[in-house]
Amino acid sequence: MDEQRRKLLQASGVASVLLVSATARSLAQGVSKGRPMHVNIITVPDMVQLDITGPYEVLARTPGWTVDLVAATPEAVRTDRGLRLLPNVTRATAKPSNILVIPGGTGIDTAMLDAEWVDYVRRESAKCDYVFGVCTGSLLLGAAGVLKGKRAGGHWQARDMLTQFGATVSNDRMTRDGNIYTSGGVTSGIDMALRVVADIAGLETAQKIQLAMEYDPAPPFAGGTPYTSPPDIVAAVLKDSSKRRALRESMVAEAAQRLNRSGG
Repeated sequence: MDEQRRKLLQASGVASVLLVSATARSLAQGVSKGRPMHVNIITVPDMVQLDITGPYEVLARTPGWTVDLVAATPEAVRTDRGLRLLPNVTRATAKPSNILVIPGGTGIDTAMLDAEWVDYVRRESAKCDYVFGVCTGSLLLGAAGVLKGKRAGGHWQARDMLTQFGATVSNDRMTRDGNIYTSGGVTSGIDMALRVVADIAGLETAQKIQLAMEYDPAPPFAGGTPYTSPPDIVAAVLKDSSKRRALRESMVAEAAQRLNRSGG
């Protein structure tokens, strides 16, 4: 066989391999967009209810998807403003996650120092397809070692603390790093849930859900972020939450120390 013919055959073989690989990837993506997904949403006392119910509303509307609220016990869980939610399953009975959702709130600060919740998040994050942190839920992801070397966001009053867990802080309303999604505070969980659905189930599905929910935010006042709100409003909110901030700082420091001791 002459050299020119050998090179042509080699090139043809490489092209065939590339074509097969591209086809396989295309088929895999198609299967991913069509296959059922099971969502587990962590539910602990003193969480922000909209961090849970906002993404729940979006994700539960996705055809073929199932959603469970996962708690430590089967008892009703009281959110930070008094609304009580009844979990479907416990950590012991929950099905494996395709998507793990970690909402935020003061209850997450306590969960960061709860070895059972930290272990659950670490285990599920390691084997699920996607991880979705809402608001300060990213702090629990950090405490479980999930965000080390990752870019992540969270509520504007807490996301700077993510550096203690080895994360790079994002100030964006929605942040994605690989299979890890993190959103800003509270309402941005709805936005990111729609983004998750679009990426996994397709843009059309997400757009249909957005329309069915009539999700077309039009806030009555300018602001809503520390960058767009009047300085006196920002200062007032910071003052009102200064005690909570100090307590959270100490709890994050303890969670980071535990993570470092464990080698996570």
